[in-house]
Amino acid sequence: MAIGVILFIAVVAIFVIWLLVEFKRARHKFFAIFMIALILFSYFSFTYVAKKNDVDLSSVPGIIGGGKVYLSWLGSLFGNVKAISGYAVNMDWKSSNETKSKK
Repeated sequence: MAIGVILFIAVVAIFVIWLLVEFKRARHKFFAIFMIALILFSYFSFTYVAKKNDVDLSSVPGIIGGGKVYLSWLGSLFGNVKAISGYAVNMDWKSSNETKSKK
């Protein structure tokens, strides 16, 4: 009986240690995926903004101008997301398909 309890405690301890290691690995994996997504978003969005606004990236003033245009674009993007989120929060999300009972 005592061997069974000790074996059960050992299995639980091994399982807990394994879970802790997996959570740590998942946290690192999530951070890596987040960083990759952030880099890809930055690259594709900067490329889009640079092409749309004919930014000259072959000179220092062109790069500075492109950075200003990109930061302005990011600011307006976050402003639009804020406005849409605020609008969605303030909407009436109640069901409008209620039936009224006749008396």
